Amino acid sequence: MRHALLIAASALALTGCASVFQPRDEIVVTTKHTRPPHLPTDLSPEGVAAADDHLALEQVDGAEAMAFVRASNEKALAVLTGDPRYETFRAEAEAILTATDRIPAPSFLGDGIGNFWQDGTNPKGVWRRTTLDSYASADTRWETLLDVDALARSEGKDWVFKGASCLAPDETRCLISLSDGGKDAVVVREFDLTTKTFVDGGFVLPEGKHRISWLDADTLLVATDFGPGTLTESGYPYIVKSLKRGQTLAQATEVYRGAQSDGGYGVSASVFRDAQGAVQAVIFNRPLDTFRSERWWWRDGQPVKLGLPERASLHGVMGQGEGAELVFTAEEAWTYRMFQSSEMPTEGEAVPAGALLSVDLENLVPLESPETGEVVESVTLDSEVIFEPGPRQSVEDVRVMNDHVLVAYSDNVVGRVARFQDRGEFAWERQEVTVAASSAIGLGDSSRKSGRVFVSAQGFLTPPSLGLLTPTDAAPRPLRAAPPKFDASTHVVEQFEATSSDGTKIPYFVVMPRGLRMDGSAPTILFGYGGFQVSFPPAYKPEMGKLWLENGGVFVQANIRGGGEFGPAWHQAALKENRQLAFDDFAAVAQDLIDRGITSPRRLGIYGRSNGGVLTSVSITQRPDLFNAAVIESPLIDMLRYHLLPAGASWIGEYGDPRIPEEAEYIARYSAYQRLRPDADYPRVYITTNTRDDRVHPGHSRKFAARLAAQGHDHLYFEDTAGGHSNDADPVANARRWARHYVYLAQQLMD
Repeated sequence: MRHALLIAASALALTGCASVFQPRDEIVVTTKHTRPPHLPTDLSPEGVAAADDHLALEQVDGAEAMAFVRASNEKALAVLTGDPRYETFRAEAEAILTATDRIPAPSFLGDGIGNFWQDGTNPKGVWRRTTLDSYASADTRWETLLDVDALARSEGKDWVFKGASCLAPDETRCLISLSDGGKDAVVVREFDLTTKTFVDGGFVLPEGKHRISWLDADTLLVATDFGPGTLTESGYPYIVKSLKRGQTLAQATEVYRGAQSDGGYGVSASVFRDAQGAVQAVIFNRPLDTFRSERWWWRDGQPVKLGLPERASLHGVMGQGEGAELVFTAEEAWTYRMFQSSEMPTEGEAVPAGALLSVDLENLVPLESPETGEVVESVTLDSEVIFEPGPRQSVEDVRVMNDHVLVAYSDNVVGRVARFQDRGEFAWERQEVTVAASSAIGLGDSSRKSGRVFVSAQGFLTPPSLGLLTPTDAAPRPLRAAPPKFDASTHVVEQFEATSSDGTKIPYFVVMPRGLRMDGSAPTILFGYGGFQVSFPPAYKPEMGKLWLENGGVFVQANIRGGGEFGPAWHQAALKENRQLAFDDFAAVAQDLIDRGITSPRRLGIYGRSNGGVLTSVSITQRPDLFNAAVIESPLIDMLRYHLLPAGASWIGEYGDPRIPEEAEYIARYSAYQRLRPDADYPRVYITTNTRDDRVHPGHSRKFAARLAAQGHDHLYFEDTAGGHSNDADPVANARRWARHYVYLAQQLMD
């Protein structure tokens, strides 16, 4: 019966003939015969705008918008920071996020190890380095390269460090990216590691969403805003230019051009290098939409289109010159054809979606027909399948070394690592690398010069550990292990499966107290994402463990479709018109938790951010019967206007294009902003975002909160004024953020 209700809910027509909801503790089915009052009958962009009574809140710093933010923040902070638990939660979270015994995330930097570090003394952080021996010792001696706190004070800017790109092989000249307030848009400055100063007269780029690569010591390949008409509708560049030292952007030379109508995140140039730092290949990536791209090889100063599948992930290049091979994952099924010197192509093998391959770059260049001289549509291809994942596996990460490829893969959402040695003649010798069991395994930075790779391991109840893997090691050599930040002895981890609306089995993890009484009384947070082929394996979440698990809570992580846990097919099953399946999967996991007696609707809350905000807002509007809390953070919510709110149009490949009538129709079936009803029984939700978020526009959150208020639904809305989409600007501010989250969840699910 419950699955029938899920199917019915997923098939609602635009007129909204039925709605299924229930109070928190018992199932009741109520029929609605009315259309949601703010669902426009005209789904054109003009019709949607005409039906929107909160458009003014899309003005990021508009007077009406900021007045709304101030009033909402005052109410939310009174409820959340006024709670007696808030200060304890804040202090505990800050102690975790600023702890000096965390593992410093390492990167290879010249002959040493680099790290960016934030703590209570340096909330904006310091970029520093040490030697590998010192890093592995109990008493690491760090040399500060750049103090971002000091830089921000001296320049009067809210600088947030967004990374450094250093020129191989010596890596003494670096391009530093600095964001004002945590935005994705950055200022770029050249930095000299020998003098620890910004280079006088060096490369400088104004604020923008740049795509930059070093070509040589005096040349950059830059995709950026070159003036009016040089950005796509998403605000990303589509032109690449060669910028010489001393030139202005206006003087740079164009080397590649896409089109203003391109989708995705903008054109970019990847410069692949060997162990000595010599350039192996330069490849331009031209995104057609969120996931489909053309790849162009810059060969002999001219871009040549490569015959790659449009859905592919490039990982690196092995070899030099005519023997250079491109290593990539085919993200769609791909049938290639083999050519002989004077014959037309013959059908070749089918490469399954998700397979990892190595292909000679020269063989990816389309050939001309020997008979007509015209370019043949297919390509010649000597293909080497390095690794073909099984049905419950997926390639998660790849490191391309001199003579081998290291692959981190997921096996039923548990991490594995394998080394594939190139033995020539299409032969790859596989060796499994021993890693921690039942853990998330991550490949960190790698050095082609030494062949070494950092490998991390962690689990829900197991703190992170870090090892170093050399080409001859059967297992990573231990380097560091983080101490526990909460008492994990009280909880256990189980993996279950729920059955979704179409019969698909959806795996999920439950972190719950030992000997939990299955009477539905456990306060439970259900987390989901379900988009962009992003996988969520087991991960140590110390603030969650301290603020939630130690207080008796249950944490659940649902691996719903739209993610990448089982490869491209798992992701593509929930694209565009099939998006409802991701929401059905999430509801099925919630229902399974209730059926097992782990929790009940009264005690079940959900959390999601960014694309997870689509998931949580839709879940609340479609199935309010299942939940009593929702933290909806940095979300997309108005899906009929998301393409108009920067940088929304870059995600059309994921959600569809609301400007196309048939696509607007299926988006309108779930878009939470338009589906809100004044007579529905929604729980009190908590919506939160950031004014300086230039990835997911704060207008989504503001308008949803405003419409909830207009319809008389209790809710909380808080908008931070700095930090950006990533919430990485300041660990002290981040501690306040987590404290607000868990105070709200405790109020809704524990009180």
